[in-house]
Amino acid sequence: MSSPPTPGSAWDAPSLLDRAEDHRGDAGWVQAQWEHPGARVIPVLAAGRVAWKAGAPGYRAPAGALDGRQFLLGLVDGVPVFAEVATELDESVGLRQVMDGLDPTDLQVVFTAAALAAWHEQARFCGGCGTATQPERGGFARRCPGCGCELYPRVDPAVIVAVTDPDDRLLLGRHVGWEGNRRSVFAGFSEAGESLEQAVHRELFEEVGVRLFDLRYVASQPWPFPRSLMLAFTARTEDTEIVLDPAEIAEARWFSRAELEAALSSGALGLPMRTSVAYRLITAWREGRLR
Repeated sequence: MSSPPTPGSAWDAPSLLDRAEDHRGDAGWVQAQWEHPGARVIPVLAAGRVAWKAGAPGYRAPAGALDGRQFLLGLVDGVPVFAEVATELDESVGLRQVMDGLDPTDLQVVFTAAALAAWHEQARFCGGCGTATQPERGGFARRCPGCGCELYPRVDPAVIVAVTDPDDRLLLGRHVGWEGNRRSVFAGFSEAGESLEQAVHRELFEEVGVRLFDLRYVASQPWPFPRSLMLAFTARTEDTEIVLDPAEIAEARWFSRAELEAALSSGALGLPMRTSVAYRLITAWREGRLR
């Protein structure tokens, strides 16, 4: 295993996981990958927990027949990697607990495995006619034998934004559901009939009462908790008065760089996982390169 990825590096470059789009529709080819002597399988629970062994993802060799519980994640350096949905695991771990320690390849593999496992659990029946669906394309689609409907993994777009004020202070907050001293920039899901930019404006006004301008897109990141795609922005505001939505936000405040560094040094405040796009935004601001 190589060293853990720097913030953002795992997602900026071309994927280390070749999803074999040109071949995965061939069931015979997928079967051949299952029988490949070097093939690996990562067991995963539908709740997103992955097999863990000796401080690393618990890969194993394929065993038994392909029976609809195994999904071809892709090829890593030409070697097939599958996920297998399990009902229980002797040892497992939640991705949030370990994602910062994974190398870029393992990070992309387990994120894909967790996202697919959650989607297959929710897509077992056709939403149109209620018939049980069947996995296809190595697990990257399902088909309804009743009405012929094709289903593909769902991704929910969510926005996250680093907001600065006229003094270049950064706005950080704590969600009501968070434990401990963690703080982060603000995020929320886009809604029907809404652009990503409109979602940024709406979420920040709803949660902390600030109006934004000068929105700029930064980067994106898969976030399989259970099936989001985080799209990161920066923005500025002239509003320094904070009006909290108490149903969503427990606290929020503006930080200068010196104030944030002091809070981090004392342990009074913690930041998101370093492989998250939230950490990437905060780090860019701390280093004076957010914009």
